[in-house]
Amino acid sequence: MLVKFRSRDTAEIVMFGDIALELIRLMGHGGTVPGAIAAEDVPAALEKLEAGLARHAQAHPADTAGGEDEEGQPRVGIGQRAFPLVDMLKRAVRKKSYVMWDK
Repeated sequence: MLVKFRSRDTAEIVMFGDIALELIRLMGHGGTVPGAIAAEDVPAALEKLEAGLARHAQAHPADTAGGEDEEGQPRVGIGQRAFPLVDMLKRAVRKKSYVMWDK
C-alpha cells in the first residue's frame, strides 16, 4: 500500500504504507487511512512527530548511523524517511494549513 500526504502549499508526498502508518502514529493519530489534521492541530502533531523521531533515534542508534544493512544496501532510517513529512508539517504551520492523507 502507498499513502499520499497532501497539504495546500506543498507538493504531494508518497510513502510506503508501513513507514507512513508509523509516522501517522508518531503524530498522535490512530494510524487510519484516510485521515487529516486540522490547521490548528498541525503544530501539536509536528511536535509529537519530532519527539517520537528523537525517541526512536535514541532507542535504535543503528538506524541513524548510516552504513549498510545485511544485504549491503545503504541504511535509511525513519528520520530520513520522515524528512519530507516534517517539512510539510512545518510549512503547514507557517501557512496555517491542514495536512491530509489517503491511499
